[in-house]
Amino acid sequence: MPRDDADRLEWLLFEQSGVLSWAQATAELTPARVRHLLATERWGRVCRGVLRAGPPGGPYRPEQAWWVAVLAAGPGAALAGLAAANAGGLRGNWRYETVDVLVPHRRRQADLLRRLPLGLPAVRVRRVRHLPAEDRQRGRPDRTSMARSLVDAAQWARTDEQAQQILAAGCQQRRTTPAEIGAVLERLSRARRRAVIRETLRDIAGGAEALSEIDLVRLCRRYGLPAPQAQQRRRDTDGRVRYLDAYWPQWSLHVEVDGGHHMDVRHWAADLRRQNRVWIDGDRILRFTAFDIRHRPDEVAAQLRAALTAAGWSA
Repeated sequence: MPRDDADRLEWLLFEQSGVLSWAQATAELTPARVRHLLATERWGRVCRGVLRAGPPGGPYRPEQAWWVAVLAAGPGAALAGLAAANAGGLRGNWRYETVDVLVPHRRRQADLLRRLPLGLPAVRVRRVRHLPAEDRQRGRPDRTSMARSLVDAAQWARTDEQAQQILAAGCQQRRTTPAEIGAVLERLSRARRRAVIRETLRDIAGGAEALSEIDLVRLCRRYGLPAPQAQQRRRDTDGRVRYLDAYWPQWSLHVEVDGGHHMDVRHWAADLRRQNRVWIDGDRILRFTAFDIRHRPDEVAAQLRAALTAAGWSA
């Protein structure tokens, strides 16, 4: 919606996905007019001090839930963690039961956040003494930067594996870089999972971006095998640039890690053509599923060792 075609209230509702605070509403309309909109159910009351344009009830879109959380938490609040990463463009089927919000340390958690209506996720308020300017991003709504959001999401994740998935997705989708995430981690001296986050960043910086490829690199370390070059860029016989999941150039061994998308017939056919080109170029090729790497590491390591040995490697 172009700004010139809307009045201040229309523009505010557009920017904030139809959610606004009582103070914002009464800055544009008289309190009597706002109460009339609520009484006639043209607007609905989400919780004390937070309103939504449209009839009360009904489902909330994710962006509306983000606005409710930030407005209900009060001035200075910023969307954080996985919700902030999603607001910043992180893709994926990330499910979360709570929306995290950072507020200044001096503020107490508002009771109204415990009385949100059905259809909205719970809001978890986390107090911080200082949020550096480089870790904060103005937006719709205000949120932490992508790098800070990913670090927070990783340290608040339920498992180490989920933390790794979040970090890998953020870098794979080019939403941030390992260096930016590392800088945030240095500023958060008490962050949880520091060792896990650092190890994941080292693997990502080495070229392994998907979690399955990171797992392959770690498997090689654990079983005493040489580490591959991950996401190696090379041209095939047709002159096209290809990225290899894992490659040992000294032994001309190429490994493909097949995730769920490889089950799609279009991807499967393309993968077969690429595999043929690898054989034409003279390389050996092994293929494993991500499940095998994670749950059958002994079998994967044995085949890798056999292929490397056949190509001339010795332990």
